[in-house]
Amino acid sequence: MSATNEGPTTAAKVIFLDIDGTYADRGRVPPAHAEAVRSARAAGHRVLLCTGRPTSMLTPRILDAGFDGVVAGAGAYVEVAGRVLADRRFPAALAARTVEVLDTHGLAYLLEAPEVLHGLPGLDRRLGSLLAHRFRGDGAESAGSLDILESLQMSADLAGATFGKVTYFDSPVPAGTLTAQIGPGVQALPSSIPGMGESAGEIFLAGMTKAIGMALVIEDLDLRREDVIAFGDGLNDLEMLEHAGLGVAIEGADPRVLAVADRTAPGPGSSGLATAFAELGLLSWEPGTLRRTESAGHA
Repeated sequence: MSATNEGPTTAAKVIFLDIDGTYADRGRVPPAHAEAVRSARAAGHRVLLCTGRPTSMLTPRILDAGFDGVVAGAGAYVEVAGRVLADRRFPAALAARTVEVLDTHGLAYLLEAPEVLHGLPGLDRRLGSLLAHRFRGDGAESAGSLDILESLQMSADLAGATFGKVTYFDSPVPAGTLTAQIGPGVQALPSSIPGMGESAGEIFLAGMTKAIGMALVIEDLDLRREDVIAFGDGLNDLEMLEHAGLGVAIEGADPRVLAVADRTAPGPGSSGLATAFAELGLLSWEPGTLRRTESAGHA
């Protein structure tokens, strides 16, 4: 990464935000995070989401603060100011082989496209049960799981479905077995959903990363890498943090993520992005105003 002054700055920046575990906590956006995004944009900075989610899972609740663009599908889809810069999907033969392997092992899975999530009949009930079991008692199931179920289109015939990424659940075999059986052209990472363990993960095109999507944005907007700030917490954020001029990992992230970051920020449970934005001088109001507003919101 480029050498970067980590102190407050007034130069216009472009900020890339991971969603789950960074901007939002299982689908819920802290009010202080939304206000920090609005304030940073009012100060002249660009703010984009950089997420493993497809755009079909970007609900109004996530988008409410307003953003300048999105890198979605872990880099497969890129949109800036309404202009689509990339929409990469599995080639037809690879897509068919992927579905065949997933069905052979009886997985619950989502075929993720920008416009819709594809799944087999009954997937809504199966996922509802799986996610409720994982999140029972913490009050989170109504946000994160609904983001999936609200975008889901089920069909017994997925042969014609096009998609840029797969999220799977309840697998009886490890990710390495799945990718080996699918063959060249795909990679896998563990699920970004907390508590899912090795039974869940994401399958994507080989070589696809969030950094690839970021690079398209940087080129399109004629930016310098030293003017890029990225925030993330998951293994699919590694390349994103490395590619930014300033990479910020969320406290408690995987040690591999922390190792590539320039600094850390508290998690969404404590409105950490608002704190980090203030420390980096990205807000259009004084940090004390933000803290007073946040405190009033929790009164």
